[in-house]
Amino acid sequence: MPRQYPIEKYRDIGIIAHIDAGKTTVTERVLFYTGISHKLGEVHEGQAIMDWMEQERERGITITAAATTCFWKVDGQEYRFNIIDTPGHIDFTAEVQRSLRVLDGAVVVFDGVAGVEPQSETVWRQADKFNVPRICFVNKLDRMGASFEKDLQSIWQKLTPNAVAMQLPVGEEENFSGVVDLLTMEALKFEGDFGQTVKEEEIPENLKEKAKQWREKLVEKIVAEDEKLLERYLAKPASAKATAGKEEISVEELRKTLRKAVLEYKLIPVFCGSALRNKGVQPLLDAVCRYLPSPTDLPPVKGIEPKTGKNIERAANDQEPFSSLAFKIAADPYVGTLTFFRVYSGTLKKGSYLLNTTTGQKERIGRILRLHAAEREDVSEVFSGDIAATVGLKNTRTGHTLCDERNPIVLEQISFPEPVISIRIEPKTKADQEKMGVALKRLAEEDPTFRIKGDLETGETIISGMGELHLEIIVDRMKREFKVEGSVGRPQVAYKETIKETAEAEGKYIRQSGGRGQYGHVWLKVEPRERGQGFEFVDEIKGGIIPKEFIPAVQKGVKEAMDKGMVAFYPVVDARVTLYDGSFHEVDSSEIAFKIAGSMAFQEAAKKARPVLLEPIMKLEVVAPSDFFGDAIGDLASRRGKIEETKDRLNLKVIDAFVPLSEMFGYATALRSLTEGRGTFTMEFSRYDEVPGNIAQEIVEGKRK
Repeated sequence: MPRQYPIEKYRDIGIIAHIDAGKTTVTERVLFYTGISHKLGEVHEGQAIMDWMEQERERGITITAAATTCFWKVDGQEYRFNIIDTPGHIDFTAEVQRSLRVLDGAVVVFDGVAGVEPQSETVWRQADKFNVPRICFVNKLDRMGASFEKDLQSIWQKLTPNAVAMQLPVGEEENFSGVVDLLTMEALKFEGDFGQTVKEEEIPENLKEKAKQWREKLVEKIVAEDEKLLERYLAKPASAKATAGKEEISVEELRKTLRKAVLEYKLIPVFCGSALRNKGVQPLLDAVCRYLPSPTDLPPVKGIEPKTGKNIERAANDQEPFSSLAFKIAADPYVGTLTFFRVYSGTLKKGSYLLNTTTGQKERIGRILRLHAAEREDVSEVFSGDIAATVGLKNTRTGHTLCDERNPIVLEQISFPEPVISIRIEPKTKADQEKMGVALKRLAEEDPTFRIKGDLETGETIISGMGELHLEIIVDRMKREFKVEGSVGRPQVAYKETIKETAEAEGKYIRQSGGRGQYGHVWLKVEPRERGQGFEFVDEIKGGIIPKEFIPAVQKGVKEAMDKGMVAFYPVVDARVTLYDGSFHEVDSSEIAFKIAGSMAFQEAAKKARPVLLEPIMKLEVVAPSDFFGDAIGDLASRRGKIEETKDRLNLKVIDAFVPLSEMFGYATALRSLTEGRGTFTMEFSRYDEVPGNIAQEIVEGKRK
């Protein structure tokens, strides 16, 4: 089956935003206008097509990034979109990260009332990390208190000075009726039951002067990106500049230059509308085609040759060897495990074998599916730039590379944050015991930020994740999708330990009991490292005083001792351990003896190095009516919160603070009762900090069970 669409007409895009900015509604409108869905699904009615999990429909939030293919015509040419709808809630940050890793461009949606919110900043920074070109859409302009200019101001202040307004709204709040296109200088009206007809009209009199000024700003920003255009623009006589119609620089030229600037991430076009009222979505689709990159507009994907470790590249081209990245695993109730992958180069036919270079194992591709959220279509072949899914891969996980076995490559993996909160979970009945193990394993395969660990001493299972909501939804999914009931304990904070000083210690393990004995002897030095730098093991053994083959055993012993901790049995982080001396016995030395010696030496040295407890600190934004401002601040102070700043937003107060996670359990209920149910908050992990002495004492004594 030959390729139906040239790769230049592909747009692999994601729609990213803060929770509740209307991201899924925008996606639903896109699907409606591109003809994929024939009725409009509303999030608030639990009908959204992209939110196909039961929990998503109930809570009205997106949890898993769903992928969809659709088509759009602009300037007489048809384009093919692969859209990934990502969650905005920070507990599902892994979903956003892995989606951004495989996208070529993004549409960032903002709430017309709230402007830039904390998670809009988080997803924006994540998009920066992967250098994703993007366009912005200011949504919900029909709501009370909405202001396009205020939103634009907050984008300039908090995210980037390079945002340029491409449109102006006609009317605001309930009078919002359409948009002015600043490049063509026409007003666009959206008519019909679902706004499907776009009419071009003259700009209303009261907006003409303003539109002219804004267009000038826009044109100046665009021509500044191209020397020849800039010369022509500056050379125009002043009178010509003032009279419309004598514009020398055509709209086509401006679009071409703007596209180049967007691809190089020098300018970010901003559009506006109200997805719920079906206004402004079609011009946004035109903009995706005109300004966001196709796979060939981006540099070739980089990877490593697994045998030689050399850097290699793969261009987005069907003739290149096949390479792809698995970016999501989903347990599907109908077909089993779905593996979503992005094709970077080459083509893939069903029935062929691929090499997973991350595990070194081969996988057979039995079926290839093109997805439309929860519906799927079988295809026989996929090409460069495609996003598709396959069924039943045994050993492929998120971030693994699947490629042609004759031309192996390992693409850059996706790194995920560590979980910060744990709960104990046990099956309600004996019969659930085995089913629970299977369910948790399947869920952990899907979600790299969800971890399972067995507590050997108590025989309990401990699950860890990014927040209370994250774990709540995991337990809920276990019940619905796998029919397993589990009882959960109280949430526990994932504390860590570290050291504050440098110290040295000796570890000697000698056992003599008839026959062959055991002998291991080491000297270790431990030093603190900066927060977040992790563990480093340095081997400074000279002249073979400890044979090479025993050194990994020492490291293993140190790692095991670090996992157990010294203060309150939490894992030790951010330490450098140097092995610099020791001795061995020709006959009695063994790996196990050196492993035990390494463990003893570390425990001894760490005790002398001022060990302390660390706790996760959360970045918190609380939005509450002004009347409850004092109560909200007082409550945060009682939770050891540090207030960073407070701002006004309409008749609301916005509080930015840092608060220890251990103080935040049950905060949702507390805030609701303090503010008569009108306060909301968002919280995300920020960093680990030292626990104050008196509280550390309580944790050590086990009071905070």
